[in-house]
Amino acid sequence: MDYLFLALALLIAVAILFRRNSSNLPPTVFPTLPVIGHLYLLKKPIYRTLATISAKHGPILLLRFGSRRVLLLSSPTAAEECFTNNDIVFADRPRLLAGKILGSNYTSLGWAPYGDHWRNLRRISTVEILSTHRLNEFHDIRADEGRLLIDKLISACSSPVNLSSVFHEMTLNMMMRMIFGKRYFGGDMEEEGQRFMEIVKESFVMSGASNLGDHLPVLRWLGVNGLKKKMIVLKKKRVSFIQGLIDQIRQVVNSDDNNNNNKKKKKKKKNMIEVLLQLQEADPEYYTDKLIRSLLLNLLTAGTDTSTATMEWAFSLLLNHKHVLQKARDEIDIHVGQNRLVDELDMANLPYLLCIVNETLRMYPPGPLLVPHESSDDCVVGGYHIPRGTMLLINQWAIHHDPDLWTDPEMFYPERFEGLEGRTRDGFRFMPFGSGRRSCPGEGLAMRMVGLTLGLLIQCFDWERISEDMVDMSEGPGLTMPKAQPLVAKCIPRPVTQYLMCRA
Repeated sequence: MDYLFLALALLIAVAILFRRNSSNLPPTVFPTLPVIGHLYLLKKPIYRTLATISAKHGPILLLRFGSRRVLLLSSPTAAEECFTNNDIVFADRPRLLAGKILGSNYTSLGWAPYGDHWRNLRRISTVEILSTHRLNEFHDIRADEGRLLIDKLISACSSPVNLSSVFHEMTLNMMMRMIFGKRYFGGDMEEEGQRFMEIVKESFVMSGASNLGDHLPVLRWLGVNGLKKKMIVLKKKRVSFIQGLIDQIRQVVNSDDNNNNNKKKKKKKKNMIEVLLQLQEADPEYYTDKLIRSLLLNLLTAGTDTSTATMEWAFSLLLNHKHVLQKARDEIDIHVGQNRLVDELDMANLPYLLCIVNETLRMYPPGPLLVPHESSDDCVVGGYHIPRGTMLLINQWAIHHDPDLWTDPEMFYPERFEGLEGRTRDGFRFMPFGSGRRSCPGEGLAMRMVGLTLGLLIQCFDWERISEDMVDMSEGPGLTMPKAQPLVAKCIPRPVTQYLMCRA
């Protein structure tokens, strides 16, 4: 009898606790429809739709996307709680179709659950591939690509220049030379470069595509959505392309090892594939080709499209705000001078240029919605109970455009970042590369590439729009908020440019 009474008391206590937790859930939006929940509210672009919902109903909301609970945040204070006190709890990723297929069954750096495997991938990325030391080793590659870019524009400036293509080609050349040791554009590998550019674009479109099957399992079981088949085809393209690069480098490395004169050769800097193959030699069971492919794909896809989009938005803004462009040029002329080209090492002395980059990232963040997280345990955010297994969506675009946080948020005003000394953090109201354990490990590389490219274009050319009309700032579909219309502009080499190029 005593045991029965104890069991009954325990059940009552659990019921009370459950009710208390349930009643302390964040507010929601009504109506919540059967089966689909709040999916009926979603319209493209989703980050703007969600911002409108948050503005009406509050910065902390618990929504239902079909069978999935979603915590929607548009508050920097709530985001801070998630990335500090609850950082480990929210270090997991939701299991979405993109993670299963493109993320190699949730084993890639971007999609792996928090644990030993993910921590090791993160360590490899930050220490072996994207560390300050490794990026410094590739400084000359990025500087050389900058010079080649200027040379190309000098040759092409007799007619309007498609800067969208220019930025894509230069960024991919930088990335491929660091990863593979060869450039794709401006040489005999342009066809391969175009093929991979299409793969990158397709990857972002697929990853950002709305997949109802992620939230309504019945559709996935019925095979209603054709996205899965498209992702499988894309995965085969990605694997084939990257494995081809790995095999080529492996063949070169083996050939060098078998060359008796190799020891007499001057030791050259290793590209990133060579670094990973060296790790594979030490631990072949862990550093498989599959793992190497996954790391390289994550680096290439995340590092090309995002940086390119930021460059294009930044230069579009500059063409629409010529006084900002002139102020940046004056800064470069004063601190760099007329005797050499801008270099990455100059960025510390070009605070206004970095303010321009930051303001661009604020207005057009490459990830308007931070990559989704998922709670691995119950936790508290903003005083509300958040159940385990809740998907976290932080609407960075909404935070960046909140008039309570930013004065005239729709205005391009780089001066608002003066005093930050080029940092890409301003509390949790500005975190374009995310925050916490799963923040973007490529932040350092991205800021170097974007800053250098903008600096060179500003230093070496006078720029004009192709007409009196302002540059179209419409946003296109996709995960990285691309421009709807490619940026085309007219450029004239400044008198100092030919002199600098002759000396370079």
